[in-house]
Amino acid sequence: MSEAVSRRSAMRLLAAAGTAGTTLGAGACAPGVPPGAGARKAPPAAPAAAEAKGAARIDALLERLTLDEKTSLLHGAPDPTGLGQAGYVPGVPRLGIPALRLADGPAGVRVTRPATALPAPVLLASAFDPALAREYGRVIGREGRALGQDVLLSPMVNLIRTPYAGRNFETFAEDPRLTADLVGEMIRGIQDEGLIATVKHFALNNQEHGRDTVDVIATEQTLHETELRGFEAAVAAGAGAVMGAYNKVNGVHACESKVLLDELLRGSWGFDGWVMSDWDATHSTVAAIGAGLDMEMPGGTHFGGPLREAVRGGSVPEGAVDLAVRRILSTMDRFGLLAAPPAARPPRDAAAGARTARKVATAGAVLLRNEHGTLPLTGAAARSIAVIGPTGQVPFVSGGGSAHVVPDGAAAPLTAIRRRAGNGSTVHYAIGEDLYGRPLPAKLLTPAAGLDERAVDPGRVWSHEGEFRLAADDEWTLLVHYSGKRPVVRLDGEELFPVRQGVAEYFAGGLLGSAPDGMSVRRTTLALKAGTHRLAVTAEGGDKGQRFRLRHTTGAIRAADLAEAVRTAKSARSVVLFAYEDATEGRDRTSLALPGGQERLIEAVTAANPRTTVVLNTSSSTTMPWLSRTGAVLQMYYPGQEGAGATADLLFGDADPGGRLTQTFPADEQATPVGGDPLRYPGVGGRQEYSEGIHVGHRWYDAQRVTPLFPFGHGLSYTTWQYEKLTVRPERGGLRVEFTVRNTGRRKGTEVAQVYVGPSAELELDQPVRALAGYRRLVLAPGEAERVGLDIGERALSSWDPERHAWVLGSGRRQVFVGRSSRELPLRSKAVVASR
Repeated sequence: MSEAVSRRSAMRLLAAAGTAGTTLGAGACAPGVPPGAGARKAPPAAPAAAEAKGAARIDALLERLTLDEKTSLLHGAPDPTGLGQAGYVPGVPRLGIPALRLADGPAGVRVTRPATALPAPVLLASAFDPALAREYGRVIGREGRALGQDVLLSPMVNLIRTPYAGRNFETFAEDPRLTADLVGEMIRGIQDEGLIATVKHFALNNQEHGRDTVDVIATEQTLHETELRGFEAAVAAGAGAVMGAYNKVNGVHACESKVLLDELLRGSWGFDGWVMSDWDATHSTVAAIGAGLDMEMPGGTHFGGPLREAVRGGSVPEGAVDLAVRRILSTMDRFGLLAAPPAARPPRDAAAGARTARKVATAGAVLLRNEHGTLPLTGAAARSIAVIGPTGQVPFVSGGGSAHVVPDGAAAPLTAIRRRAGNGSTVHYAIGEDLYGRPLPAKLLTPAAGLDERAVDPGRVWSHEGEFRLAADDEWTLLVHYSGKRPVVRLDGEELFPVRQGVAEYFAGGLLGSAPDGMSVRRTTLALKAGTHRLAVTAEGGDKGQRFRLRHTTGAIRAADLAEAVRTAKSARSVVLFAYEDATEGRDRTSLALPGGQERLIEAVTAANPRTTVVLNTSSSTTMPWLSRTGAVLQMYYPGQEGAGATADLLFGDADPGGRLTQTFPADEQATPVGGDPLRYPGVGGRQEYSEGIHVGHRWYDAQRVTPLFPFGHGLSYTTWQYEKLTVRPERGGLRVEFTVRNTGRRKGTEVAQVYVGPSAELELDQPVRALAGYRRLVLAPGEAERVGLDIGERALSSWDPERHAWVLGSGRRQVFVGRSSRELPLRSKAVVASR
């Protein structure tokens, strides 16, 4: 068995070496998992002697474990002392095998205690900085250990394939190359601190709609050149665990796909960690463990009693159970979890986490538009400001679902702007749109009842029935805020806030799901007719008692808020308007437009004051019919707990916006790689085809010659840039690209230089018009120039040949493009790639 373990480790090292040579971004990835500071490190590949000793230790444990104990390690269970994490696997105390706690954590550790709420991964990715991804990972790694966790259910590396996908903010990019670079470094950062990273969701989990059942059909070339690149990089970086996806892949559930788990993940890439299912994504016992699934989460529906019975009945050999247990225990041993005594957990360093959160939020912000010097705010524009929009006053920290973190605290952008504007400046605020509702008028109901800030004692039930009359038809939004069991509210006999099924109930959004004071919120919008309506409310106190309130907005309230926003905008020299879109796990977006009345708000405010900057706290790309009326647009995504300070830094020019789009923003909803084709998205009859093939994201726009609203890689700066003196020459089996970037403006600035390569005429395979081959993030003083040199390795010049089942080099004359985005490429040259 020691020989087998060594062989797998050797395969992992070979995979790491192959991937490392293709990394061209700043902070290039290195093979293995290098050590770093922290209480306990995940070591690089162990020497043969140490590995043999570890294998012998696992052999000894396996000999002593009973079948019941073995299977108890292969599935989740309730945590007797839960910390609010997502999963728990009981250990075997008599043998010194500790329990495992598994926490969500794409943007910080998701438990009941506070943790650093980092910016969304898509904002991190926008910095185009692998070194920053490693720093981001280290914050999560240290905090996970400090907060009692052993395994992090992150990072998510599924590509941004459709702008409708509800979890786009949790992942990195539409581009396979950029994703691979960033996931490798983030995993190294997490595991530098001794926390086991879990790359997810393997594979093709690119949407929430029908994610439990959809059968995703993709060709071999499509898989290898798009979605699998990030997972391969994660394995090369030494990821301890992989999470299988909910969906089917080419007809087979991902968590029981032998092709994915055994042949590809372990056989081709040499992965030697363990594979767990996504929560409730296990569909069988015999097929799943036979395919290579090691752990069922969060319970033991298939890998508990049924697995023991399958072993005793002979349909599953006990050796398959032993192999799964060995993979888990070997990974635990690699991270020191089997050591006696266990290593002390580090303390949280909240201040260091906050510094990194602000650094990432500033680095990843993307300035999409800036006309007539609207930004940065200086002079008179900085002394008279109107702040408009609900998320100007309520900080939008993170999206909903697995990525939602309880922060230590988060300031409102309005507070940060007022602080930065300083004494002698005037900063006025208007809500623009009310997200949480106004109290019902005291005399609305007959008989009267106070439905704002009601308290219900433990064990008691409070109820009230009344009626109210409307003089005219109106559109109402009714909202219930509650701290315990959700009150039952009926209007004209219909329940307004029924409990929904599954994650739709559990994940309600990062902004709209709770009020600023932490109470849960549900809302519904109704067209009410003139006349009499009956309202009934019943609230239970439960064991601990609760508070609740019923609130509303009406057409008159919305009109008054809009009018106030227009007056406030007219009275100021400049306007900063915060717009939002609340995305969450469990549901896809239904539109790329801003929700609610925000488009009307932007149109009215920009008509009143064209010096309006729109700050977008959105999850993914957004359509902007209002764009031409704005002065500037700043894309901040979900900026984490330090987002307010970072936003102020950027607005006032204390920092240059150095982020670049990692996803194309379409000009309209039909002009996307999946637009107008239901078989591509969301699927037809439970089947979905990735018929766009290798042309994901910006590659599709180039292949179809479609003009986007903003291209991949786009982002403006407060200074100006010049590219010159491109040279390209063959070198080390690939190409050496050199060029000069010059800051031609009057301010220090940040630039992301990007290199793309064209297709090979000698390959009879589908190829992108242009593929991202490298990039470099630069910070230059006014007038400063830097000579940039990037090596384009074989992988960046290769395509996957489905007949050979291998990467093949695209030799011959290749065109190279250099510039500021996938559509702004002023430098072009050609060079010959030599065949091997």
